[in-house]
Amino acid sequence: MKFLDQAKIYIKAGNGGSGSASFRREKFVEFGGPDGGDGGNGGSIIIESDRNLNTLIDFRFAQHFKAEHGINGAKRNRTGANGKDLVLKVPIGTQVYEEDNNTLVYDFTKNKERYLVASGGKGGLGNLRFKSSTNRAPRKKTSGKLGEEFWIWLQLKIIADIGIIGKPNAGKSSLLAALTRAKPKIANYPFTTINPNLGVAYYDGSEVTLADIPGLVEGAHKGIGLGDKFLRHIERCKVLLHLIDLGEENLVNTYKQISRELSSYSKKLNSKKELIFFNKSDLFEKNDIKKKLCEFKKKTKKKYEVISVFSKKDITKIKKLLIKHASQ
Repeated sequence: MKFLDQAKIYIKAGNGGSGSASFRREKFVEFGGPDGGDGGNGGSIIIESDRNLNTLIDFRFAQHFKAEHGINGAKRNRTGANGKDLVLKVPIGTQVYEEDNNTLVYDFTKNKERYLVASGGKGGLGNLRFKSSTNRAPRKKTSGKLGEEFWIWLQLKIIADIGIIGKPNAGKSSLLAALTRAKPKIANYPFTTINPNLGVAYYDGSEVTLADIPGLVEGAHKGIGLGDKFLRHIERCKVLLHLIDLGEENLVNTYKQISRELSSYSKKLNSKKELIFFNKSDLFEKNDIKKKLCEFKKKTKKKYEVISVFSKKDITKIKKLLIKHASQ
């Protein structure tokens, strides 16, 4: 399934039906009178979050959505039927913005949340409503109100416990595939991952949701490389997992480069809990690894874990560690 995390759509709630201006004309009814019914209400447009969705791709080609109009009232005091509401399903983590794409209207963070985004118009009144002691045969009726209509933006920010970040080809997709049942595209060239991937890791009755965020390069917050297109997804993560390839020429610079990009995008990202994993340790001698990590620790003063995703023993260790940090 293709991934889409932003969409602009036009929504139109249903108009209310008009009231009826009619009179009783039955042959054997001695006294006639007004008997016009009210119009039905127009259908509203409701947005509902669905945990089974992870993309806004349904809104890529269908951009106009209209709810049903209310039915006009009829004689014999018959009220018109209400128009059916239109329910639009979106993934958890979707945010609704006004047409300016800047004013937040609603934020979906739980499954089955509902938000009435556009109200249907109220039905008009029939002439029976205007009957009084001084006006026995009113001809007045009212038209139904128009339903609300406007453009809105939908933006998806993936909600995950752990966000796996790092430079292209650091091994993020491989780690996600090893920890979960997710099947991201994996290859030996940069930008293999062009969309965030989600997976769930299970251990000892607990679970943790992981998101593989496409590789960050220098200047990503300005749009370089894959740009800041996916940085918004990191905002939702509880913990950031920095994955660094031990083969990098300078581990400290690699780590700081990623940190700078996060900070340039949003200062809040620096306050998130972080884990630092060093990948592909099986390709180096133990003494070389020890030397690299001692230098890294000295210059950054960060806690870290040495992980090789090719060891089943390490995979279990990682799951236990991630669940522990995500639950704190």
